[in-house]
Amino acid sequence: MSTSPEELQGQVERILQSETFHSSVVLRRLLRFLADKTASGEADELKEYAIGIDALGKPPTYDPRQDAIVRLHIGRIRQKLGEYYRQEGKDDRVIVELPKGRFKLKCEVRQAPSPATPATHVDPPEPETRKPFRYWRQVMLGLSAALLASLCWGTYAAALLWQARRNQAGAWGPELEELWQPFIASKRPLVIAIADPLFIGLKGTDVFFRKISLRRPEDAAHSREVLALRKALGDPAIQTTFNFTPSGEGMSSFLLAKLLGTRKQDIALTRASQVLLSGLADNDVILIGPEIMFEQKLSGVQLHPDLVPAPGGIRNLHPRTGEPELFADAAASSKPDDGEVYALISSAPGPLGNTHFASFTSSRTWGRQGAVEAFTDPTLAKSVLDRIKTPSGAIPRCFQVVLKVRFRDGVPVDVVYVTHRAASSS
Repeated sequence: MSTSPEELQGQVERILQSETFHSSVVLRRLLRFLADKTASGEADELKEYAIGIDALGKPPTYDPRQDAIVRLHIGRIRQKLGEYYRQEGKDDRVIVELPKGRFKLKCEVRQAPSPATPATHVDPPEPETRKPFRYWRQVMLGLSAALLASLCWGTYAAALLWQARRNQAGAWGPELEELWQPFIASKRPLVIAIADPLFIGLKGTDVFFRKISLRRPEDAAHSREVLALRKALGDPAIQTTFNFTPSGEGMSSFLLAKLLGTRKQDIALTRASQVLLSGLADNDVILIGPEIMFEQKLSGVQLHPDLVPAPGGIRNLHPRTGEPELFADAAASSKPDDGEVYALISSAPGPLGNTHFASFTSSRTWGRQGAVEAFTDPTLAKSVLDRIKTPSGAIPRCFQVVLKVRFRDGVPVDVVYVTHRAASSS
């Protein structure tokens, strides 16, 4: 049954408030745009260029043939709608879909089950002599009903299990299978290590201080800023802690666990400060954090990189024609949660060649989250995979990828491929 424009708009607003769409500002904005155009009858005339300009804020020079951002986000909306109706919206009266190859939303009312026809026949009262028989008949009917309920529940549970496994398999897709093959095929434990930057606390106060250049607890005593704070607060003692982690790392670890947890049983989450170099020889390791946490951790990895993380961007040791020596992050805006940064993904075997390692780094936590999204979202993963494959169709054993991540309100809204290297290994 078709719906009115008002019903479409109301259901879309309900979807936009869901947890499924909560973390993506750009997808919410794009879905609302498509709903408005569908409700006004303009969706049939929509073109990819117009969506890029009007909904995603692309400049007039935007060329859909060179930039697939609209198609990528449309694919993600289609995926998110399916996820919403499998979970939060499974009982919603109105169903909104985005058919493949179209920009017009499809909105229908869920068909309600037909009401059962009430019984009209009433049995006459039974004689007293038939009461014992009636009692046993009721017992048998009760047992039969219980058996039938058990069979129905078993069938329902089996269907749920089948659907869950099907959803897990569907969440991967061939692109994610290829990108993560070294990890999912390995029988080694997997360790996900997330950044836990050093904070300086002052005993007896609620003051905590963080400076990026302070990497070791022993350096805190010589910091001019720390000395000034201690003097202003009556010279309290210094306490160091690694008990905090950036928000992007928290979201990144969730995305990785959600994906890899369906294929790996032995996964551990730890703080980067607790990862020893020996761990790279015994476990598969994924590191997520700023450049300062990688200097010592990667000394044994079989990777001779052309691209290295640096303060304020990604250093390009061997620039190709037209490439800069530094992929420099954009200057900080007046809003600290808005910006555009570069992110670097590196993948290589461990020190002994029997384990595998991957790192996701950027100068900002949301750049790191955007890099992880590129390797956990099927559509974004395909965009990366299509570029890093060799002419023979294989993925290099060692590779690096540079991405540009734009974020708004502390949420990655646009992830774009920049360049990559098939790195050499020792």
